[in-house]
Amino acid sequence: MSRAIVYTEFGEPEVLHEIEVPDPQPGAGKVAVRIQAAGVNPIDAKLRAGLRASAPPSVAKPRRLGMDAAGIVTAVGDDVDGYRPGDPVVLSGVNGCYADEVVAAVDKVFARPAAVTAAAGAALGIPVGTAYQCVRSLAIGSGDTLLVHGGSGSVGQAVIQFARLAGADVVATSSERRSDRVAALGATPVVYGPGLVDRVREVAGDGVTAILDCAGTDEALDASFALLEDRTRIATIVRGPDAERLGIRAFSGGAPWPLTEQQLAWRAEAVPVALALMAAGAFDVELGPTLPLSDAAQAHRLVMGGVDGKITLVP
Repeated sequence: MSRAIVYTEFGEPEVLHEIEVPDPQPGAGKVAVRIQAAGVNPIDAKLRAGLRASAPPSVAKPRRLGMDAAGIVTAVGDDVDGYRPGDPVVLSGVNGCYADEVVAAVDKVFARPAAVTAAAGAALGIPVGTAYQCVRSLAIGSGDTLLVHGGSGSVGQAVIQFARLAGADVVATSSERRSDRVAALGATPVVYGPGLVDRVREVAGDGVTAILDCAGTDEALDASFALLEDRTRIATIVRGPDAERLGIRAFSGGAPWPLTEQQLAWRAEAVPVALALMAAGAFDVELGPTLPLSDAAQAHRLVMGGVDGKITLVP
């Protein structure tokens, strides 16, 4: 038997609890992985609280959490090539990663280079998938100046790096305390607050050509409209319900703002791209607190309260 974190009702972090589950056995086309680190994402807390627009009104049976992780292959099913027990891997888009072990479809499993730690691998998944898809969807490239609202968050940091690798200049908003982190990734930091538009104009030279909102504040949206007339190159990952009314693009995923097949393909492509870049020393993730698996409730309190770096759970 192994452990898994589940919830049987929507609510505060306290609804999370640990149960015993049978050791997973991989079927055809699947891989069993012993989890070394599981990434904690804001979406996990929203699902637990029943805050997703597509959430049913109640929980019919225990639900597991966690979509991103890193670990070691323990067994492979039939029709699996390229993996064997002992291989270090990263998992992305695999439900139930808050656990000792998990079974994943082989297309959700990615070889983890020796230079990438389990914690760093577990930090990729949703943030880099979102960031990479946004940069590709906005067609960011050489000659662009991209403004990122919320540049110090996990998605914002990945956006900065992908956009810089694509040849764009990047301006990113953050608190003054987090400006050094934004600058270290290659963006020009701008502190949010009164006078934001003037500060962006001062550093953006010929102006911004694309904007991605990772903050979701009214200030971010108002500044975006003041800085860029072409709203087809303004996108948000936070304010999806307002996007159609405002004439901007929403990359939230889920109903009623589903991603296209191409956008989903970009999100899947992001993890191996980031792993290769990390192995070459060309991509970085900021790691935050590491907590035991049994402290999943505290991890949810931290992720919703705001914390520097990516939170990981360790079985």
